[in-house]
Amino acid sequence: MPYRVFNLEQVAEYLRLPVPEVKEFVRTREIPCAMQGDRLIFRKKEIDAWASQRIIGLSKQKLTVYHRKTSAKAHDLSKQHAIIPELLKPDYINPKLHSKTKASVIRCMVDLVGSTGLVTDTQDLLRSLEEREKLCSTALAGGIALLHPKNHEPYMFSDSFVAIGRTIQQVPFGSPDGATTDLFFLICCQDDRIHLHTLTRLCMMCHYTSLLLELRESRDAAEMYQRMVESEQEVIQQL
Repeated sequence: MPYRVFNLEQVAEYLRLPVPEVKEFVRTREIPCAMQGDRLIFRKKEIDAWASQRIIGLSKQKLTVYHRKTSAKAHDLSKQHAIIPELLKPDYINPKLHSKTKASVIRCMVDLVGSTGLVTDTQDLLRSLEEREKLCSTALAGGIALLHPKNHEPYMFSDSFVAIGRTIQQVPFGSPDGATTDLFFLICCQDDRIHLHTLTRLCMMCHYTSLLLELRESRDAAEMYQRMVESEQEVIQQL
């Protein structure tokens, strides 16, 4: 799997994008690709990193369209197949992180998920998160960050999951608008398609519901978990 490559049609299917759109990305050099002899190839690890960053930067309208495409194939859209209850538990939420720096936030989030028993090697996860942040900050406008490993390998976790941390004070985390961050989502998925779908759904929840305000006003982890479940249902009902 680490050396897997796609051709044009395969990468279009993997990303849930039309082939002409991928061709345009190739023409404008927006997507990582290479020539192998006379064949155009796309390396899986490079595509995964590119796709994650692209989702984070999508406009609300484009995000909605992409979410519909990934939802239709990745999950049943009925309420019982919502992904948040499957990936998140109150025990995976810390509403009182004392971190004051970016490095401290990352370490505390790793400590949080290390207690779940789902992480094979916490030091490996820490290194991968730090490497991902060096590429480009996962912080977004609105005071949130969508942390995720640089690479998504099945061996890293015994199951896919999402964790949430809320810092007591605002932390400089590299948001594009220069603002500070206090809500941190850590997305850890065994499968890259689940990762991209989860990342998209979280973006939808943050953009289209009052989730961020409700998470900041929640009294404890149990209440934050409930707000997450309710927010996802709002998004699913809009599809």
